Amino acid sequence: MKFSLADPGDGYTIHAYSSTELVVGEMRFSNSIIILPERVIADWRPRTTEQLQASDFEILLGLQPDLVLLGTGEHQQFPPPDRYSCLTVAGIGLEIMTTPAACRTYNILVSEGRRAAAALIL
Repeated sequence: MKFSLADPGDGYTIHAYSSTELVVGEMRFSNSIIILPERVIADWRPRTTEQLQASDFEILLGLQPDLVLLGTGEHQQFPPPDRYSCLTVAGIGLEIMTTPAACRTYNILVSEGRRAAAALIL
């Protein structure tokens, strides 16, 4: 699925998504990533929702987003709350959705100037 182009001044946005690839600007990714307006963390460890560990969410604490969008692939899957409780304790919001929905939502939030992070599993 292709997305419309955003203003480059908004920071990194997701230009296209498929079940095997994400396109961010001119970069292509075939693995899980974390994206924020000012940076992309390639090769985020988990490849499935079942593989998510607490340490996978702890990396997000240092990035200090207001909200994390967790894209769980083609199907919405909820990891156990103890895996992401560090975000809740720190007052960081978490929304869990499919990866296509997380991509669309991330682009909208970034275009509004929000400090969002998308943690995307392909």
